[in-house]
Amino acid sequence: EELLSRIKNVVANGVGVFNTATVKDAKGAIIIDVDGRELIDFAGGIGVVNAGHYPEPVVEAIREQAGKYLHTSFNVVTYEPYIQLCEELAEILPHGEKTKAMLVSTGAEAVENAIKIARQATKKPAILCYTGAYHGRTMMAMTLTSKVSYKYDCGPFAPEVYRLPFPNFYRYHGKRDLDKFVEDELKRLHESALNLVDVDNLAAVIIEPIQGEGGFNPVPQKYLEGLRAFCDEHGIMLIMDEVQSGFCRTGHWASWQHYGVQPDISTYAKSMGSGLPIAAVVGKAEIMDAAASGSIGGTYIGSPICCVAASATIDYMKTINLNEQANKIGEIIANRMKKLMKDCPDIGDVRGIGAMIGIEFVKNGDPRQPNSDVCGEIVKGCAENGLIMLSAGTYKNVLRILSPLVITDDQLDKGLAILENEIKKATRK
Repeated sequence: EELLSRIKNVVANGVGVFNTATVKDAKGAIIIDVDGRELIDFAGGIGVVNAGHYPEPVVEAIREQAGKYLHTSFNVVTYEPYIQLCEELAEILPHGEKTKAMLVSTGAEAVENAIKIARQATKKPAILCYTGAYHGRTMMAMTLTSKVSYKYDCGPFAPEVYRLPFPNFYRYHGKRDLDKFVEDELKRLHESALNLVDVDNLAAVIIEPIQGEGGFNPVPQKYLEGLRAFCDEHGIMLIMDEVQSGFCRTGHWASWQHYGVQPDISTYAKSMGSGLPIAAVVGKAEIMDAAASGSIGGTYIGSPICCVAASATIDYMKTINLNEQANKIGEIIANRMKKLMKDCPDIGDVRGIGAMIGIEFVKNGDPRQPNSDVCGEIVKGCAENGLIMLSAGTYKNVLRILSPLVITDDQLDKGLAILENEIKKATRK
């Protein structure tokens, strides 16, 4: 209560606080609050601590680097940790025959730079994005972000940005099966060249293969394949935003590897550095090299401390086989939520890839009647009983599970038991 009152006195109101939990210490999937209470973490710092709170090899790497030097700026005095991390990213995230990378500090910065690279590579200005998208809060990223409540009174926004409906099968399929739905959505994509934007002016399409803030909506397989073909046909760069879905969350280093559809450029952040601010743009070498010298980057383009943290995170994830663990966790969560769904008509859908699972709440079994109230009650009830949860979606009617992937079986079971109990209580009301 004391901390929260101090927030009101000195922290700008625009900095959203979504949960009343506090932290004094944290390890694995457990947070100890300032009153000494143990909380099970199903939020993971909004998908940032896939390798857990306090992964010891990462912390040790940070300590060692801090004893050498903190900052020189890669543009001015070059350091090996930056180059090593780019080499590691090229290895685990290969984009064609030769891959190159660049580093920045945040996911929004990565998106901004990906757009600049795509425009320079194609000499075209326009960008196509989707409803439900979240790409960040800097100016271009905010323009690409769909949710209006993130953008009140922040315009004017960046020009030459166009938007299509995301192919959200659950919400919009009606009586159509998946194949027919995808066929119609791909037809809409091709028609956009006639009624939305001239493809000869289109530099890139940017998409989250599984939307994060938008509600954990996975793109249908055949749609992503069709989008790749559309981009190839018209010489358009395909950018995949993997900021929330990357680094083992979906059981792969990136969710595009699950689909087997390769982007031209992709963006990463969040769990890449286990909590330290680092992000990356990765792409085909010839595309990445299209950006003029000095046109991408900044002062903190891959802090040496953040670079060693990211390299240590990648090594740790490999050592403990975190991708396999994500698939195991995701299967447990999905099975339990789908079982609960049979007795709880307020749950409209349980979906996701790997351990990136969303639970959507609706009224009367109707995908177009979001039930935001019950979702809010569940988040509040979980908080009161020692489980940190987050909602997502345009209407905040989707619970998203982003627990650290090092969570123990016992912690996962306890967390899911709390969640199941709060869902039953809230939906009975």
